[in-house]
Amino acid sequence: MAKKPGTKRSPAPSTGGGQGTLASPWGLKTPSLQAAFTAFRDDTADPCALVVQVGKTELRYQLRCLDDLATMLKTHGDWMPLGSADEQKPAADGTVEAWARSPSNPVGGWYGLKKGLRGRFANYVPPVLEMLGLAEVEHNAKHNRMRAR
Repeated sequence: MAKKPGTKRSPAPSTGGGQGTLASPWGLKTPSLQAAFTAFRDDTADPCALVVQVGKTELRYQLRCLDDLATMLKTHGDWMPLGSADEQKPAADGTVEAWARSPSNPVGGWYGLKKGLRGRFANYVPPVLEMLGLAEVEHNAKHNRMRAR
C-alpha cells in the first residue's frame, strides 16, 4: 500500500533511553506524538506484564502481546489501522485495537490485565514494538497505522 499523503514516518518516538525495566523504563510517545509515557517489562508478574505508566495511571498488558502483535502484523502483511479506544467503547473492525480484544487472538480475548483499563492497547503497545525495531508506526494527529518491519 502506498504512503498516505501527509503521513509522517520517523524513527521510534523515544523520549529517553531506558532498558525496559522498573528501574530504567523506556520513555516513549503515543503514535500521535501528543503524550509521553513510560513502559517496562515485569517478568515477576503472573502473567508476565508490559507495564505502561501514563501520568498516575498504570496499565498492564500481557507481555506476550509484543511477540503476538509482531507475528500477527507479519501475517497481515500490510498497513493496519491502530483504532485505539477505551475499554468501554467498541473497537473498529480490522484495527489493532479490535485484534487485541478478539476471542480469536492467541490469548482468546483482552491482552489488558486491569478491568476498566484494558483498552488503549493500540495507543501504547505499538510504540514499544516500534522502539524494539519490530514495527513501523505512523505519527499523524489521527488515524495512524502500523506494519511489521
